[in-house]
Amino acid sequence: MKMTEHSTQHRVHNFNAGPAALPLPVLERVKEELLDYRSTGMSILEMSHRGKEVGAMAQAAEQALRRLLAIGPEYKVLFLAGGAQGQFAAIPMNLMGPHGRADYIETGSWSAKAIAEAGRYGHVHVAASSRAERFCSLPPREHWSLHEDAAYVHLTLNETIEGVEFLTIPETGQVPLVADVSSTILSRPLAVDRFGLLYAGAQKNMGPAGLAIVIVHEELLGRAAATTPGIWNYALQAADGSMLNTPPVFAWYIAGLVFQWLEEQGGLEAMARRNEQKKDLLYAVLDEADFYRNPVHPTCRSWMNIPFLLADSALEKPFLQQAEAAGLMGLKGHRAVGGMRASLYNAVSLESVEVLVGFLKDFRARYG
Repeated sequence: MKMTEHSTQHRVHNFNAGPAALPLPVLERVKEELLDYRSTGMSILEMSHRGKEVGAMAQAAEQALRRLLAIGPEYKVLFLAGGAQGQFAAIPMNLMGPHGRADYIETGSWSAKAIAEAGRYGHVHVAASSRAERFCSLPPREHWSLHEDAAYVHLTLNETIEGVEFLTIPETGQVPLVADVSSTILSRPLAVDRFGLLYAGAQKNMGPAGLAIVIVHEELLGRAAATTPGIWNYALQAADGSMLNTPPVFAWYIAGLVFQWLEEQGGLEAMARRNEQKKDLLYAVLDEADFYRNPVHPTCRSWMNIPFLLADSALEKPFLQQAEAAGLMGLKGHRAVGGMRASLYNAVSLESVEVLVGFLKDFRARYG
């Protein structure tokens, strides 16, 4: 069933960083099916995860994700509870191995959290960091101090809070590359075969909060520490189709609808063109005068999360108040860095970005 947009309800321009905007056709489809899922007389919220309806939904969602990202059969795709932060612990429990050491690249708040959590399960070597630059740039690859015997190299492909992104995938030799792709997954094509493991929380580009998706090469399975809880053991979850325990079925269902919507939009190549246009529009207005400022080095500016500051910080409060009055929601920056931030996920339309750009120009004309 092709999804169409037909709501007449008032919708704001949603720039929240996560939970974030969802495609309106997906929300409409959920609304239509909520009380009676596919003529079963039940909501999917009420169904057994062992039943044939949920099984069919789960299989369709996985196959759609595999098509979108061109995921090969040598990778297992897991749909798990706990969000991306749960994977901060699950990854070292599954991958660190007997020597218990991994290299981590620190580029912002989320990689720092991953480092702190992994340190509970083994030795974490911070192989490179941009902390001294206030996470406004990325540490050059030639300055990384990697170990050939590390279990893996971990990086956060896009830092949602600071707005820095790896625009190319770094080489790590024979050591598997592990990446948190929560805030950039499905925004454009991604070479999955460059990674040993990818993981993402769903609540930015895939669905509602509570779900994490893990894409793991089969060669990395079976390495879990003996103390790893069963529900965090990738090999066990892969063997049981991510249903070793009751999974977040509703979030999985919505993610599947998002994958279908993405295919209907033309896939990730089409999303890349749209997202590039959106981010170029916003960066252009931020750069054309000194009234606004994006603090990130131009070589690593995020496509999805764009923080910005006002030259006069006293204007932040009226800026946010007037933006909300204009229907521009979620622009307040993270409390760790302040300022403003616009998140331009797939479900944020070009029209919404154009409205934001118009507001930025108008506000600058009135207060600049």
